[in-house]
Amino acid sequence: MTSLDETDIEILRLLSRDARRTNADIAERVGLSGPAVADRIKRLREAGIINRFTVDVDRTQLGAGVQVFVQLDPGDSFDRLRDRLDDADTVEHVMVTAEGELWFNARVEPHGVHGWLRDLVGPIDAAEYTVTLVDEIEWQPSLDGTEFALSCAECGNTVDEEGESERIDDTLYHFCCATCRAAFRERFDRLSDGV
Repeated sequence: MTSLDETDIEILRLLSRDARRTNADIAERVGLSGPAVADRIKRLREAGIINRFTVDVDRTQLGAGVQVFVQLDPGDSFDRLRDRLDDADTVEHVMVTAEGELWFNARVEPHGVHGWLRDLVGPIDAAEYTVTLVDEIEWQPSLDGTEFALSCAECGNTVDEEGESERIDDTLYHFCCATCRAAFRERFDRLSDGV
């Protein structure tokens, strides 16, 4: 897949709102056949544009505590704290700011939030945080206002219909031309060989 058209974008919009949508339903909305939609979704996955399909669980229905939003300045302990957040069952989403802060939301018991956070963060004196109780959260994925184009792994130019793709070491890379593909492959092989 070298470029995305409006139909691909509409398929992505529909799947982002409901990943369990059938190919027949999508086909009816975009004016294609079910097999044609299945082929496009397969190509979007192979190109790495769709990485996975997931479930958005309403944890309030499971009695999973209250939603909190935490802004954490990790000081010099960024990597260690990021690993802890990634491993914590109660943490749902982790965001990294350009300033190197870790922001995340989690579901915790309503009493002892600061104790829970201290246990999660550990004895790190430099870490500073702010906790906000969240009353309501709604996820509304949007592709609006986003221009989709594949970028060349070698030079960063936009990959058009004359571009090429190659799977190298289990990763699919896209290139704007054969010259960029060859240069990337040569450098990749050199680095793999330890030269």
